[in-house]
Amino acid sequence: MSVNSRHNLIKRVQSDLPRGAPFDLDTLGELGVSPKLAADYAKNGWLVRLAQGVYAFPNDDFNVYGALLFLQRHVTGLHVGGKSALALHGIRHNLGRDTLVLWGDTRYALPKWFTSRFPARYVYANLFNWPDTTLPAKTLTTPPGLPDDLCMAVAERAVLEMLYDVGTRQSLEEARNLFDGLRSPRKELLGQLLACCTSVKTVRLFLTWARETEVVDVDDLLARYPIHTGSNKRWMSRLADGSLLSLNPHG
Repeated sequence: MSVNSRHNLIKRVQSDLPRGAPFDLDTLGELGVSPKLAADYAKNGWLVRLAQGVYAFPNDDFNVYGALLFLQRHVTGLHVGGKSALALHGIRHNLGRDTLVLWGDTRYALPKWFTSRFPARYVYANLFNWPDTTLPAKTLTTPPGLPDDLCMAVAERAVLEMLYDVGTRQSLEEARNLFDGLRSPRKELLGQLLACCTSVKTVRLFLTWARETEVVDVDDLLARYPIHTGSNKRWMSRLADGSLLSLNPHG
């Protein structure tokens, strides 16, 4: 390829690809840029290589949302979840800069180019045994004012994701403070989520705090939905901070 052709092609890349997000070799390939040519563009300063097969424009200070949209195209089910999703729903304990909590449907290690810019952690836990494909879609949303297609857990799913983390990466005290901020959850959706939740600890902790706060009618939930609470014995576990968590079967 001649120097002039290479120059015209990078000009096309610059005009066709929007700023604000990384892009990969597949995207570049659609514009006629081969992996070798992409490497040459990076060597000459036209592009910045973030990782193998991942590029961005020089001086493009892309934000977390652009980066998340990129990751969503590569990681099945990736979404903002748990405490981070609750914060975007207006439920937060403090205004400090928290680590971004991401969930997904497959094992995945967040790339260094992402975590170096946006402190984050990724959770893969098979928390729900989905009965079909409709419920997962119903429990993800795009918050108003954020980019189209950005996936975030609805509050009912996010609170269960947060409770799953209690005792490991989530303190019990903060989780309770956040739970207390839950307002008017959709009872039907909560029942469906609890019915397919695979974590006995998560289910029991939700039922316990829901009884205490009266955010929902727990007895009605248990009567209407096949919620798995484990055996009839008390569930007990020593948390990472040394405290003992003890939960009754039905809250």
